[in-house]
Amino acid sequence: MVEIQEATDTSVFGQIAEHQHEQVVFCHDHETGLRAIIGIHNTVLGPALGGTRMWHYASETEALHDVLRLSRGMTYKAAISGLNLGGGKAVIIGDARTQKTEALLRKFGRFVKNLNGKYITAEDVNMTTKDMEYIRMETSHVAGLPESSGGSGDPSPVTAYGVYMGMKAAVKKAYGSDSLAGKRVALQGVGHVGLYLLEHLTKEGAQVVLTDYYEDRALDAANRFGAKMVGLDDIYDQDVDIYSPCALGATINDNTIGRLKCQVIAGSANNQLENENVHGPALVERGIVYAPDFLINAGGLINVYTEVIGSNRQSALTQTEKIYDFTRQVLDKAEQEGSHPQAAAIRQAKERIASLGKVKSTY
Repeated sequence: MVEIQEATDTSVFGQIAEHQHEQVVFCHDHETGLRAIIGIHNTVLGPALGGTRMWHYASETEALHDVLRLSRGMTYKAAISGLNLGGGKAVIIGDARTQKTEALLRKFGRFVKNLNGKYITAEDVNMTTKDMEYIRMETSHVAGLPESSGGSGDPSPVTAYGVYMGMKAAVKKAYGSDSLAGKRVALQGVGHVGLYLLEHLTKEGAQVVLTDYYEDRALDAANRFGAKMVGLDDIYDQDVDIYSPCALGATINDNTIGRLKCQVIAGSANNQLENENVHGPALVERGIVYAPDFLINAGGLINVYTEVIGSNRQSALTQTEKIYDFTRQVLDKAEQEGSHPQAAAIRQAKERIASLGKVKSTY
């Protein structure tokens, strides 16, 4: 079993060392109000490609913890998906609804430019293709641009499609059939990806109860798709077949895991397990099938990768559809080894990195 230790040394360099990052860049600009962190975890397979998210973090420590976990997850996501990319991620600290400006985004683009291609950014939580256009004004190392600008467009539909494929594979493992018709789903988060996933679910006849950090967004989604809306904390207590976390990470933790009544967990959020060594095995003990987050939410990365290499959306969808088979293989392998799915998926990703590491060291 792969052991992933949570940080015990809370110092900046202590955390970087424990997560084995190559580089962490702190970006600050007084004039625009920019406060951002870029985490580059591993570039053995290629340049680090990962989205930028903007969030109103409670503290800078929380932002650092998030970007370190996110960028590590991108390394495994690229590796297990067979992409020639490393893992990176960026976070901008602030309220996207009130503090995001063209100047702030373009200043962030300058910091990305200074990394000379070691990190390629794209959109993530609270970021749009329009935001990528602003960043593109300052650096060429950006993907996820609008199709009208020659990019691959919003990666959210492809991410959602991959999650949908992974969810069906997990449901097949749990119930013997991958049909979602009549299945009850607790959907946590209806942002870009969650909303597209909601569309897939309702089209197949699933019964959805949902929530979101922004109440107006949740109400609009519920009305649009005929779903039931509940409070943020109430989502864990729903009597459902599937819990689908599609917002921020660490929602599977000591406080929530005992409240879950589902048989399957499959969602788009990164780092869903607060502690992989504790909560991964705990889900196995409770008989819950967990679809590894970085495996089933890889569609967005696959989509922007096709933009980088000059391919098209259809090829991205074709490769993303394979997430169904990859998920089934990982779930079967974890069962055979007496492990949990997250550990099995991480080990598979690490094996590819180690193998190709014999060819080259870092990007």
